[in-house]
Amino acid sequence: MNASFMLCGTAFLAAVLLVGCADRHAQQVPEEADHAVVPQDETRANTQPQAPLPNLTEAAPAREQMTQGLTGLATKHVQGGRADDRDVSGEFNTEDYAHISENPFRLATENPLSTFSIDVDAASYTNIRRYIQGQGQKPPTDAVRIEEMVNYFVYDYPQPTSDHPFAVVTEVGMAPWNTNHQLVHIGLQGRAIDAANRPNSNLVFLLDVSGSMNSPNKLPLLKKAFGLLVNELGEEDRVAVVVYAGAAGLVLPSTPGSERDAMIDAINRLEAGGSTAGAAGIQLAYQVAEEHFIEGGNNRIILATDGDFNVGTSSDSELIRLIEEKREQGTFLTVLGFGSGNLKDNKMEQIANHGNGNYYYLDSEMEAKKVLVSELGGTLFTIAKDVKIQVEFNPLHVASYRLIGYENRLLANEDFDDDTKDAGELGAGHTVTALYEIIPVGAESDTDVRSQGDLKYQQNYLSPDALGSGELLTVKLRYKQPEEDTSQLIEQPVLAGTEWEQTDNFFFSAAVAAFGMILRDSPNRGEATVEQVLALAKDALGDDPGGYRASFVDLVETYWGIDTAETGPTAAR
Repeated sequence: MNASFMLCGTAFLAAVLLVGCADRHAQQVPEEADHAVVPQDETRANTQPQAPLPNLTEAAPAREQMTQGLTGLATKHVQGGRADDRDVSGEFNTEDYAHISENPFRLATENPLSTFSIDVDAASYTNIRRYIQGQGQKPPTDAVRIEEMVNYFVYDYPQPTSDHPFAVVTEVGMAPWNTNHQLVHIGLQGRAIDAANRPNSNLVFLLDVSGSMNSPNKLPLLKKAFGLLVNELGEEDRVAVVVYAGAAGLVLPSTPGSERDAMIDAINRLEAGGSTAGAAGIQLAYQVAEEHFIEGGNNRIILATDGDFNVGTSSDSELIRLIEEKREQGTFLTVLGFGSGNLKDNKMEQIANHGNGNYYYLDSEMEAKKVLVSELGGTLFTIAKDVKIQVEFNPLHVASYRLIGYENRLLANEDFDDDTKDAGELGAGHTVTALYEIIPVGAESDTDVRSQGDLKYQQNYLSPDALGSGELLTVKLRYKQPEEDTSQLIEQPVLAGTEWEQTDNFFFSAAVAAFGMILRDSPNRGEATVEQVLALAKDALGDDPGGYRASFVDLVETYWGIDTAETGPTAAR
């Protein structure tokens, strides 16, 4: 083992190895122990494997399992970015969410370009589900990120047929919440990769075992989730396990996938205790990943935590600089959030974004199976990086527009052509969906759209392309291959007209977006109601593999009951 590892966690490993010895000889772990670890290489072969993990392939349907394991949850709802109530155990709830200012409508004559980075995170949706179905209350406003709600679901887009790693589809129709407005649906479909063709993985599981993880919906769920992931790995893949509490330590050296029992044993023997030195854990995890780096492979740290980095070097800026540096060297970072009460949603989303990874929130075993088994390719294997979208609206047909969601993914227009600017990643088989609400030229609308005022030295004039192309807008995308630094450009115009046909993808995404606007009490929600959301979603279930769209209907119905109890059946919307 590298000497720096020993120095990093000497006190930590001395304590946990004593616990491991007591566990092997007494067959029990003292309640005061911080955490047990597996023996190192020379003794690991003598360790008896733990009991097998539950067989989730025999589990109940998704609709019945989505909210299992939600215990120790907060008892009172708080609107806004932060909750400070106590949970049922009497502990303070210090969950933290970044403030979101919704995108306004913009005049196409003054702001014809809209530029943003893609986002395939889905944490917001499962966190909202935890609030509504697990706690029986409405989520904080800023916990609701509409783009993550929409992108939680898989859409039936065609696989790419060109040399590009993803296909682009567009649809246009009436906005359900305002019949005078139109809704533009933009979808990306990442190329799927067969398991046999996946690159080898060098993974480091960075697991938070601090005292804040000591509840049923945190460390126990974490163990089951990573057990599922281990069982999906190939024999040429490698896994190391780094844990952190009061100090950071290596409890499993980088181990080949052929030794799954050793990996699962290491994970199952962990116990929670102590304070949180998350920054030290990240530094150690990157060191381990670098020592076993696979050229052309999938080099990734998977951080599992409630995000409570409260001891040691925890400056956000210091962490971000480290994560960005390692990202440029080819090691990406994915974040899995757990639990309630002190969920630091804002910090976890930020470090995942800067680490070229995704941020997921796991509220149940079924969600773990979705992220780490069913959608493993998209979770772990990047097929395109720094993916940017820029939409140019034709003022001849579009009076104004607004991007629904993506508030924390906006880019300056000049950043679109700048290959030094970071943007989101697209995983194998992943879908990405973005929605624009537009006000057509000549449409009646009571929406207040602010103008920048008249200019003294210049005027805007429509080009011949605007007048003669018949185009409503043009979608432009830039992306890089995972190991390249120069982007490639895709352009796809969308024609203006009234004979558009819409699919279930269009209507279901509209239903999810409308529900998000209701949860946020958005000033742009128009005539959106819970009844309308349910009608749209039920009519657009489609094939629904996994039952996730049907479970959305269940979620909305549960919310309706909460809303009715608060406001009465007449006022409930």
